[in-house]
Amino acid sequence: MNQNTAVFESMPVAQAVRKQIVPAIASQMIALIYNLADTYFVGMLNDPNETAAITIVYSSFVMLTAISNLFGVGGASALSRALGGKKTEDARRIASISFWGGLGCGILFVIVFLILARPVLFLCGATRATYETAFAYARWVVVIGGPWTILNTLLANLVRAEGSAAQAAIGVSMGGILNIILDPFFVLPGFLSMGAAGAGLATAVSNVAASIYFLVYIARNKGKSVISISPTELRYWRQFLGPILATGFPSAVQYALTVVAIAAQSRFVAQYTTEAVAGLGIVKKLDQLPLYFSIGVSNGILPLLAYNYSAGNQERRRGVFWLGSTISLTFSLLCLVVYEIFAPQLSGLFIKDPVTIQYSAGFLRRMVTAMPMMSVCYPMIIQFQAMGKFKESMVCSILRKGVLDIPLLFLMNALLGLNGCMWVQPIVDTISLIVAGRFYRKLRKTEGI
Repeated sequence: MNQNTAVFESMPVAQAVRKQIVPAIASQMIALIYNLADTYFVGMLNDPNETAAITIVYSSFVMLTAISNLFGVGGASALSRALGGKKTEDARRIASISFWGGLGCGILFVIVFLILARPVLFLCGATRATYETAFAYARWVVVIGGPWTILNTLLANLVRAEGSAAQAAIGVSMGGILNIILDPFFVLPGFLSMGAAGAGLATAVSNVAASIYFLVYIARNKGKSVISISPTELRYWRQFLGPILATGFPSAVQYALTVVAIAAQSRFVAQYTTEAVAGLGIVKKLDQLPLYFSIGVSNGILPLLAYNYSAGNQERRRGVFWLGSTISLTFSLLCLVVYEIFAPQLSGLFIKDPVTIQYSAGFLRRMVTAMPMMSVCYPMIIQFQAMGKFKESMVCSILRKGVLDIPLLFLMNALLGLNGCMWVQPIVDTISLIVAGRFYRKLRKTEGI
């Protein structure tokens, strides 16, 4: 614990931030690659039904991420604040309650999904031709692998929360790399030839492996680490479950609303041409790079922010926040320049159809203007969560996804047509950042932070 405490308390801010965010960013980049791996290898089959299955199940898979963030981000923030207040036993109880809460909700989600699988998948775009393939993929990635997917992300957040960012990155990256290795063996002809179902199996196996890594790490460091999964700590759930859920709920809601926002935008674009829909799909892949980078930075600095806020070291907390935000913003500006200049070439990496490339390049050049605002908005929301500020983090989260998106889609589509839909996210992120900035200034005045 001494080395971890040094990261929070005495290590120079730049070094502490680097030690926390580099592994977090690395694990996010691996996650980005393996999120694309299923689509890539299944796409090699040249069967639209197989490829469609992954898209259809995507919304249900994102809900697993929402559950993991509910207990992972909430638990990580509460755990780091407990450590900052020198409440080691509280931190241990928070970890255990987060673990069992995430696992329990994961199992409940799987049961509900099994009961409602058919209407849910049809609602998400399944047809008679694609339902069986989609359910075969979902059987592995949601039903069997779902609880393990939740535990992988949840445990990574808890391990990172006590200052062991490198160990968190090893676990997540190991799972991602294993998924990439297994995909061709499970998916392609000449091997197991399972198609989309094989991609689901590869994802499930990789998340099981990563979760086992974290469980072994916790068992081997018993006594050194504050992370506990002992069910005996559950008797304190009334004391700690509320703060965990209050802190994690905005992240969970943001992920859940992202599904709604993406579906709404796709539906508006679908009014135009198939090439426009394909172009939007390409942009959604390209804009994941700066997004995942910002999430990595935010996840990395969360424990530092929470610990120092609780410890009363507001100067160090501010230094961590501004350095993290600067790194995130710098990378997003670099992406902005590259994407604006090379939009057609980048779009051409995914498809050779000139009409689709034209749509994609135009969409990208408009939507990329949201990146600088997004790159600061994420760390700002994470800072509110690190401080346990439910109202501020919740308002900013739902502004980014859900409350403004859909009304603006109607307005911008009516005013500017197809291209107007692409300006929605830049407008939403700008408004969210302004609101977040006002919240923060108010907190500085009222709490002296």
